Amino acid sequence: MKLLAFAASNSKYSINKQLVVYATGLMKDVEIELLDIHDYEMPIFSIDRENENGIPELAHRFYNKIGAADALLISFAEHNSSYTAAYKNLFDWASRIHARVYQDKPMIMLSTSPGSRGGASVLDTALASAGRFGGDVKASLPVPSFHTNFDMEKGKLKNPEINAQLEEVLGSLVAVEKT
Repeated sequence: MKLLAFAASNSKYSINKQLVVYATGLMKDVEIELLDIHDYEMPIFSIDRENENGIPELAHRFYNKIGAADALLISFAEHNSSYTAAYKNLFDWASRIHARVYQDKPMIMLSTSPGSRGGASVLDTALASAGRFGGDVKASLPVPSFHTNFDMEKGKLKNPEINAQLEEVLGSLVAVEKT
């Protein structure tokens, strides 16, 4: 299985990226491509820009990466209870190629934040709309209080209950290495 994994954040210090890296390390027998959406920065979407210049090549590359994968793992960063501007812009451009951006791929959706809800608001939004955009969500998990529950030095979850929940979520898609 080829898995495309990324954090829906363009921060080089993204805690959601740290969560994705950790989660992919638990998966067995999977070819993993870690994508950094920082590499897909484009002008803010507008119909005027699209009419004048077409859809940017970076949007096509992102869409094609999804198409080449067998499954997706996304961890959503939350900005003001919603998607990050960077991800929303990339998603908006990709949706102009085809509205089913996720291309009917099985997927796991995660989120985390420093707060006690773990990005649950953005995760709820992503889950509510995934089907309309071709997402076949197999499982999801918000990871609360990231800095309390994640060991930054070791790069892993230190809360055994949350770790078990993550293993179960990932197991709905692939075999998981139990820690």
